[in-house]
Amino acid sequence: MRQCVFALLARLLYKKTMTRIALYTGTFDPLTNGHIEVIRAATSLFDELVIAIGVHPGKTPIFSTEERLEMITQSCQDSLAKFSYILSVRTFSGLAVDAAREAGAHYLVRGLRDATDFDYEMQMAGMNAAMSDIQTIFVPASPGVRHITATLVRQIASLGGDVSHFVPRNVADALAAKMNKPR
Repeated sequence: MRQCVFALLARLLYKKTMTRIALYTGTFDPLTNGHIEVIRAATSLFDELVIAIGVHPGKTPIFSTEERLEMITQSCQDSLAKFSYILSVRTFSGLAVDAAREAGAHYLVRGLRDATDFDYEMQMAGMNAAMSDIQTIFVPASPGVRHITATLVRQIASLGGDVSHFVPRNVADALAAKMNKPR
């Protein structure tokens, strides 16, 4: 009995002192209010969140990696200033589970907008679980951001539309500047 109590106390103390680190991956081209909502949710669930920008040679993003790093950092500082959390932003290429291991994360955070996202993300979570002990946590989108996709934001911005309702202010400004540049 005494050993069980000590084992239980040791486990509770270990869990209290263990930092819960999560990794949130994406291209973030551009960062949207939907991404910000997932980040907010993750900062309330975990002690540390690592935002990992996927760099893939086959993709041609609108914003450079450095621009996306800066936009994410600025947006998170502006919109999450009242929260106490550890947040870092980095890049990765390759598998998300490898990036999670490198970051010391035991969790992957994924946002879900609809059933299509759910089906795809469940497959990815299953594959990631088969390759590692990293658990995937899903954050459902609220109705206010469910319709937002980075692809649609890029399309609207490229046609001169107002995207200020879909992205943080600094991102809207960067998109406007990028779209007004001569090609």
